Parts: sequence; structure tokens; C-alpha cells
Amino acid sequence: MRQAARSLFGRRARLRWVHLILGGALAMPYVLVGSVIIGPATGSTNVFGSFPLQLASFGVGLPLAAVTSVFPLTRPLEAAAARWLCGVDADRLAFGPARTRGEKGRTASWFTLHLGVGGIIAGMSLAVPPFATVLILLPVFAGLGGSRLGLPEVFDHAWALALAPVAGAAMLVALAGCAAGSGALLARWAPALLGPSPEGRLAAAEARAADLAVRNRLARELHDSVGHALSAVTLQASAARRVLDSDPGFVREALAAIEDTTRRTVGELDAVLGVLREGGSPGTAPAPTLAADLGGLLRRTRAGGQRVTATVDADPESLPPLLSREGYRIVQEGLSNALKHAGDRAAVDVRIAVADGWLEITVENPLTAPVTVTGPASSRPGGGHGLRGIADRVRLLGGTMTAGPAAGSCGPDGETWRLHVRLPMKGTA
Repeated sequence: MRQAARSLFGRRARLRWVHLILGGALAMPYVLVGSVIIGPATGSTNVFGSFPLQLASFGVGLPLAAVTSVFPLTRPLEAAAARWLCGVDADRLAFGPARTRGEKGRTASWFTLHLGVGGIIAGMSLAVPPFATVLILLPVFAGLGGSRLGLPEVFDHAWALALAPVAGAAMLVALAGCAAGSGALLARWAPALLGPSPEGRLAAAEARAADLAVRNRLARELHDSVGHALSAVTLQASAARRVLDSDPGFVREALAAIEDTTRRTVGELDAVLGVLREGGSPGTAPAPTLAADLGGLLRRTRAGGQRVTATVDADPESLPPLLSREGYRIVQEGLSNALKHAGDRAAVDVRIAVADGWLEITVENPLTAPVTVTGPASSRPGGGHGLRGIADRVRLLGGTMTAGPAAGSCGPDGETWRLHVRLPMKGTA
């Protein structure tokens, strides 16, 4: 019983009732225009004095409403009303103007339906409550029955007077049921008539995918640049602390490297945050490349005491810009992994070469921790998302990647960890 009462008189039902009454109010100008047409056509001077002529005016006005629904603001306003009053989820509605023929047709159908059903419910809301109230109070004022109220003679009988309040209450409940049912039907049809078209849903999905791609790209940039900088600065500061009294020259070099690393990283961080604040393109963020920044990356890494050997059998200037940028991030992440897991005195070997139309990047360092496999790429304990980020970059560029203990590698420093990436030279622009 409580659920039934809530469905008829609850907050949602009342709001949908208001939505229907608004539709009836919007229908009134069209009904007046229809009466101007029906009056001369029927020779009547009092259209609103005849219920059939009122219905005829209403029927003539609805097609006029369908025609005027082509205005651009119709769909946004109707969608907003359906959202707030009918309780339809916003993601199931389209709040932009109807542009295609199909969208305009569905908007016209909704507008006509809203005004038509709303006009009927609004008319019932005006007529039924006064009459139902008279029936409910009729036994109290039985002495006023008969000709004074213009009621039928049936109310001269006692049984009719006894049933009058029941009939009045039933009429009010029936009115509430009609309003609740009509509101529920409009709420159910709103997504189909006011929702986005398949083309609109596809465009929205593509926009969400593009936004997600931008966010993932920025996340990788922040992880690679800030993560590498923190690892390098930590290693450099630790090395400088150990030789603070015995090797002042090394300390000065390490401090200079820390200053250079933090300055560059703060610049990259500011640019990326600026992209996030302004909603710009990730292309406006700083883009270090192998051609311009590989030497500085190696120099800053060596300043922390790590032994880095680099062999470059390619001309970085000849690489496509995208390949040069992504290759720099891959080398940077490879060095960050070596800093975290191999120690500050471990020997790291970096090789960059071009062979058979592929850019090959290899980073090797001694393996000092057991290997675990998590997700699509191997990672070592204590690692973050670095290898997974490299795997994403390589996949997007159409390349291949392997990461793990090198087969048959057991040198003086123990087993070797190898990161090997192959990126196609063509098709990366």
C-alpha cells in the first residue's frame, strides 16, 4: 500500500505531474491558434463553449507544435526538463540542437507527445478536482441538493449520497493514476526520442576515447620524467653524501647534476600541468628527444656515480620526431629501472641502433632481485608502472618489446636484466 501511494503521490510522481502540466501550458497558444481556424470553419462564435470544438482546436494545434519544434532550442530545453522533472539520466539524453533529419523528427514527435498528453492531463487536473470535491462534500450539504447545485436527480436518493464521497475519492485517485502513468511513459520514451543518435553516441565515444588517450599520455609523461628525476636525484644525493669529505669535486658535479635535473623536470611538470588546466593538446607539453637530449640524460645519470656505457649506431637527427621522442622516454625509463634495482655502482649498457628499417633500443644491467611477472610485461619487486608504460608506447608504435633476464647471461656481476625494444621506422608519423 505504501509503495502504491508513493508511486501515485511521491516526489517523483509529483514532478512528472508538473512536467505534464507544463506541457499543457505550452499547448495553450497552439490551441488558441487552432480555435481561430476551427471557429470560421464551423461557423461558431464560441469555440470554447463546445467540448467537441475544443477537441478539434486541440487536434489542429498539435501539428503546428510539431512544426515549431524545429527551432534549435527545443531539444535542449525539453531534454533539461525531462532530466530534472522526469528523472531521466543525463547520459541518456542529448542536450545539443537537433541537426539531422532523424533527430529533428524524433524531437518533433517528443514535443507533440509532451504537449498532447500534457494538455489532456492539465485539462483533467483543472476539471476533476472541483467536481470530486463537490461529491466528497455532498452528504454534508445534503440540504443543498437538487436544483440548487444542478446535480442529477439520482442524488435525491440516500444511497447515491452515501456513495458520492467514494466516487469523488476514486476520481482523484484515478486522476493521480493517469498522471503517474503518463509521466512514467514519457520518462520511458524520453531516451528514445530525445537521446543521441547512433552517430552522436559514436562521436561521444570517440571523444571519451580521445580524452582517455590524452590522460594516459600525460600520465606516462609524468611517470617517466618525474619518476626518472626522483630516482636520479636520490642516487646523486646519496653518492655525494658518501664522498662529501673525500671528493669535493665529485660532490660539486653531483650537485650541479641535481640542479639541472630538477630544473628540467620542474619545467616539464609545469608544462604538463598547464595542459591539464587549459585543456590543451598534449603536444604542447615538453618533448625531449634522442637527438637533442640523450647526451644530457646520460651525463646526469653518470653524475650520480652510475657507470653507463652508451653505444649509438644511428643518427638521432634522422629519426622521425615521434620515434625520437618515444625512444628518449624508453631509454629514460630503462635507466630509471637500472637506478632502482641494480644499484648506483652497477654497470649499465645502452645500445641504440637502426637495422633493417627498425630502431632497436637495448638497456642491460646486472639483475640483483628476483623476477616477477605482473600483467603484460615483466617487472621487478618495488617497481611501478614503468615497464607497462613502455609496453603501451611500443604497442602504439607497432613495435615489439621484451624485458627479463637475458638468456645465457651470467657475467662477473651475476645474471643480466635486458630491456629490448624494436620500433618500426616507417608508419610512426
